[in-house]
Amino acid sequence: MTDATAPTSGETLTFGQTLKSSDFVGLGIKNGLLNIVTLGIYSFWAKTATRRSIWEKVSLNGEAFSYTGNGGELFRGFLLGMLALFAPYMAVVILTVINKLFMLLIFPLYIALIVALGAAVFMAFRYVAGRTRWRGNRFQLMGSPVKFGWSYLGCFLLFCVTLGWFAPAMSMRLSGKLWGSLSYGDKKLEWQRSAKENLYGPFTLAWLVGVAGYVGLIAMILSSMPTQPTGGVPDFAFIGRIYAFMLVYILAATLASAWYYAALMRAVVGAIRVDDARFAITVKAIDLIVLSLTNVLILIFSLGFLLPVVEARSARFVLSRLSSTGKVDLSNVRQAPPSSGADEGLADALGISTF
Repeated sequence: MTDATAPTSGETLTFGQTLKSSDFVGLGIKNGLLNIVTLGIYSFWAKTATRRSIWEKVSLNGEAFSYTGNGGELFRGFLLGMLALFAPYMAVVILTVINKLFMLLIFPLYIALIVALGAAVFMAFRYVAGRTRWRGNRFQLMGSPVKFGWSYLGCFLLFCVTLGWFAPAMSMRLSGKLWGSLSYGDKKLEWQRSAKENLYGPFTLAWLVGVAGYVGLIAMILSSMPTQPTGGVPDFAFIGRIYAFMLVYILAATLASAWYYAALMRAVVGAIRVDDARFAITVKAIDLIVLSLTNVLILIFSLGFLLPVVEARSARFVLSRLSSTGKVDLSNVRQAPPSSGADEGLADALGISTF
């Protein structure tokens, strides 16, 4: 049976990219040196320059994207975000000095912080969408960051109550609220999750490795406590064993979680719809492992200077594996309204890494 909502005419979406790591080496060195000279203040302009360089090398149906954000608005947004975060906490500290009963406000503030974390994710996504253009039209994210923040809080509480088992459902639920609220101009994307992708199978492996690591670390510490010297003199052999255990644990957790994150990527991309267009990404666990390990090595040996290279490699990784079937009618797309330039500030103030 033919879908009555499918467009009778339109175009198939074909993604392209000309991203080369060598093109971003100079940018990385420039950004790194200017960050040192400005004590990190240039990072907002560095992020903008990296995004603009990546966007212009990414195309859809042969036409490049463009990024219209600027470092000044990111910096101003960061200052506003810092003010919004720390003003309430400073007020509670001052009030607590006056009367200890005001300490009761600490718990509501922590709840508000989790809501703010969710709102920051939404606003950062909205900022990048609003500063991205294709064929002259900008993207937009509809909805309320406050509502998304409360949804984030609810998912976080369920994550804690279930000892992490709610993580796959949490990821899909929040991803749906983001991608399902995104539009290209006034052409709305849809979110329709398929039961085809099993997330809890690979997640179980990652969860078991994580639990085993915590149990092993606690057991190692408890078993070594009776043999520790008194007087505050550290047992360097014991510290060495802890570091070796943590290194093995991090490596094992990275390898085990790769299957889950690969499945999660396939599930998220596969749930996105635009008219009759469907999307898919061919990513396997080994692909993520190789990408992650090589990116980490690049950052370590370059002392972080080649961060733009890592971001370009990650973008190329996704785009080279992304495909689309079906058609979408883009003939009557109307321009979306501009978004706030301060949207990403709260995420920067919270230290949330955004692309």
